[in-house]
Amino acid sequence: MDGSILLWLLIGHAVADYPLQGDWLSKAKNQTLNLVPGEAIWPGALLSHAAIHAGAVQLATGSWSLAGAEFAAHALIDHTKCAGRLSYNVDQSLHVACKLVWFALL
Repeated sequence: MDGSILLWLLIGHAVADYPLQGDWLSKAKNQTLNLVPGEAIWPGALLSHAAIHAGAVQLATGSWSLAGAEFAAHALIDHTKCAGRLSYNVDQSLHVACKLVWFALL
């Protein structure tokens, strides 16, 4: 297997989790914050963030199945982190572990 795919998976994660997320999306996806009073905006924000990550995985691997797995895993991990049940470092470690799993499944 071409090791550059793993590199692109990790680069995709870095781009999707930092410049493509930004401060607003980082807060909007958090179910514990009330950014728009009276409206629950976090589901759409969280799913949009997960979709960005899924797109990066699809571009790196060419696999829609792995993109779907990334979408589900990323949303679950971030939802758990936003609920205060994971630290930032554990969150990031789990995301990298997912990339290693996707690479192994190729």
